[in-house]
Amino acid sequence: MEKPIVAEAQSDCGINTSKERKDRLEFVGLLARLFVGGLFIYMGVMKALKPDAFLTLVRQYEMVSVPFVLNSIAAALPWFEIFCGILLVAGVAVRGTALAVLLMLAPFTLIVLRRALTMSAAQAMPLCTIEFDCGCGNGIVPICPKLVENCLLMFLAGWLIFGRGKQFSLRFSLFRNPSPPAAG
Repeated sequence: MEKPIVAEAQSDCGINTSKERKDRLEFVGLLARLFVGGLFIYMGVMKALKPDAFLTLVRQYEMVSVPFVLNSIAAALPWFEIFCGILLVAGVAVRGTALAVLLMLAPFTLIVLRRALTMSAAQAMPLCTIEFDCGCGNGIVPICPKLVENCLLMFLAGWLIFGRGKQFSLRFSLFRNPSPPAAG
């Protein structure tokens, strides 16, 4: 009789540990969702409050020369960031929103790195001593910590894309999973 009790206790511990681990991962996913969403709301609001300053910063990257496109980017991007942040905080379409965030962050990070490398070479300064207003809404920032921050945000967005952060979501996915056929 003793062996089944021990075996049962061991299996319960394994199940509880697995469930606890899954709960912790979901909680970390929730924190990631709230952090990335809140940060995107903040960054978008900071840009939206000063559209002329943001337009000037976008011009400094010299990526777009067509005025209409440049103005459209400067006008729409802050509001899109706010929208994505709200969706993440609310937990609506988390995977798709996280993908949109990742698709914004990846090229932006490369553009910031390119500009920092150009400035570093032109001024003969080490990369991590370079500081400038990258347009993220925080003013002048040291570039190395900014690049690390963006990499962390991309990691968290990837974490959300792969299914974390469902806890307290209004609707995690836009499409409902097909229900299994009823046993009949």
